Amino acid sequence: MANISFKSVSKKYGKNITAVSDISFEIKTGELLILCGPSGCGKSTVLRMLAGLEDISSGEISVNDVVVNQVAPKDRDIAMVFQNYAIYPHMTVFDNIAFSLKLRKISKNEIKTRVERTAETLGLKELLDRKPKTLSGGQRQRIAMGRAIVREPAIYLFDEPLSNLDAKMRTELRKEILQIHHNFDATMVYVTHDQIEAMTLGDQICVMNKGVIEQIGPPHQIFNYPKTLFVAQFIGTPPMNTFKGKLLLENEQAQFHGNSIRCPLNKEKTDMLRNYINKEVYLAIRPSHISLAEDHEINIIVGSLEVSEMLGDEVLIHAKSADGSFSCKVDPQKASNLNNNLLRFAINLDKAHIFDAVSGENLTIPNDI
Repeated sequence: MANISFKSVSKKYGKNITAVSDISFEIKTGELLILCGPSGCGKSTVLRMLAGLEDISSGEISVNDVVVNQVAPKDRDIAMVFQNYAIYPHMTVFDNIAFSLKLRKISKNEIKTRVERTAETLGLKELLDRKPKTLSGGQRQRIAMGRAIVREPAIYLFDEPLSNLDAKMRTELRKEILQIHHNFDATMVYVTHDQIEAMTLGDQICVMNKGVIEQIGPPHQIFNYPKTLFVAQFIGTPPMNTFKGKLLLENEQAQFHGNSIRCPLNKEKTDMLRNYINKEVYLAIRPSHISLAEDHEINIIVGSLEVSEMLGDEVLIHAKSADGSFSCKVDPQKASNLNNNLLRFAINLDKAHIFDAVSGENLTIPNDI
């Protein structure tokens, strides 16, 4: 087990390319941190710097309060699971899992015990004599995970390990990774661009963009209280709807005015936004917080139906308004009666967020978040 600390860490390639810029964060012992963000955001570079596979340009990386900048990868007590399995095709499952133990001159009896225990954990016990080419993609990734587990390292690193697998197999392996995390009380860092993986696996989520950290916190906080417009639009499937407009003050109440939207904001939000009156902002709202409007409802968007997607127990509606395209989730029964005429949608303003149009900062986050 181990705690991890990044202090003002940067990574530059040459003079002009900055992959990671001055990031700082901590991972507690036994915590599973998700690094997520779009391609090229720097998340895999962070993982490789922690593993010692990339030199850092500046800053400090510490493990258990010891700076490891100059410590060789083999001496960091870290095991890494890659996207492309990285297993030996000519070896059996047993020999693949046992490989690192043999290099460390561990006794045959100890190797046998640890490999069989690991295989039992991952459902590979009946496959130990098989070669990788006879196995499925999910089974091969289990072998790669087994090679990491059998070492009993202080830290586990996962670099998009499930991205080559189908949806059913990803679901199964997510559950197994969680079981490993809980059973071994292991410190883990997991890189993904898959938001379902991020939300279901992480104790903490670190959202990166263009080499910097946009927000770090528990999944529910990242989802419900995005600190920046980027996080709001990146986290969530589908992401938050955003409408550009202006903040006005009418009768001591803040009002959001878009092209057609007129939304009065409550006293709490009004107090937060007094310094932003007459400035351009974005109103952001989750699709689940927009509904088909009843006759008596206010805070309305008028829009025309573009397309609908049946998701099983709900229908995702895509509509277009004078304020731009947006989406919402509705009951399948209600969706079946919709046509291409103009429709009225109600916004749950208690769930809305207001973002600065220039900085992208969330202006309506509670102080204790």
